[in-house]
Amino acid sequence: MLVSILLWLVAGLSVLALVIVACLVAATLWIAAKAGRLVPASGNFVEIDGSRIHYVETGEGRPILFVHGLGAQLHQFRHTLFERFGPGCRLIALDRPGSGYSVRAKGATGRLPEQAEIIRRFIETLERPLVVGHSLGGAVALTLAVEHPGAISGIALLAPLTHLEAGAREKAGLLYIRSRLWRWIMAYTVAIPTSLRYARQTLEFIFAPQAVPADYMIDGGGWLGLRPSHFHATSTDFVAVEQDLGRIEERYEEIAMPAGIFFGTADRVIAMRIHGEPMKDRIEGLDFETVEGLGHMPQFDEPDRVITFIKRIAERTFAGQDLTTASQQFH
Repeated sequence: MLVSILLWLVAGLSVLALVIVACLVAATLWIAAKAGRLVPASGNFVEIDGSRIHYVETGEGRPILFVHGLGAQLHQFRHTLFERFGPGCRLIALDRPGSGYSVRAKGATGRLPEQAEIIRRFIETLERPLVVGHSLGGAVALTLAVEHPGAISGIALLAPLTHLEAGAREKAGLLYIRSRLWRWIMAYTVAIPTSLRYARQTLEFIFAPQAVPADYMIDGGGWLGLRPSHFHATSTDFVAVEQDLGRIEERYEEIAMPAGIFFGTADRVIAMRIHGEPMKDRIEGLDFETVEGLGHMPQFDEPDRVITFIKRIAERTFAGQDLTTASQQFH
């Protein structure tokens, strides 16, 4: 009798667990579908070694490529900077592999050299662009500068990730998942409903001490982070960065191209004292600009100042270059 009761109890709990998982999967797919409706793909696509890269571009002239940070997408530049930039530049922003509407190749690792190589392939038809990298995108830009210096002309970094930081894993919470299988399971069950539940709290931390822009979720592309593929890519990127960043750090002195760093002193996501100030002695001729009281999202909170900074680096980057082929099309 007791055995029968236990068997029924186990069966009942198993059915309950399956129902809960099914509800989580259904909620995840519903949220993802809503994200796709609110922020649809708006650019072009190009295939590179199995990855399908989504990008937007506008203008003619000096080529400037924008690379976004962890968990972000191209709207963080398109929405905030492109319309304000003015004439004379060809502005290109891409979704890094796995982020936004870019699809990462099967078996891709998300490691910095891998991402840098894809971007190198992406810009083959450009005349050595200036690369603007924000946050993790800054680490990707630095990897390009170190490993593919002939492919680009300069780097302008916004609140960049530059060094391995003690305790980073502990701060990551749900994002640090080493197992690919478990990462996939989490992406399609718990991660997205949980992310939606705590979205406001997360965004307030990222934008602090400034307020979260009212139009961030749609015009800034925020909804795109609430999709399982995006969570999977973000977790993959976070886990992968520690495999190569330490080695890349050791080569910063090799960077000879024009370079600039723009940092807010109140950045709570990437501390200026760890990732900004040490760079002054690592790259010769570094243009280092700080803004008192500014947080991690300068392109939203100080767009005009960011554009002035980028244009200043661009003047150094493109001085004396022939730009007659700068407006040719991709592939």
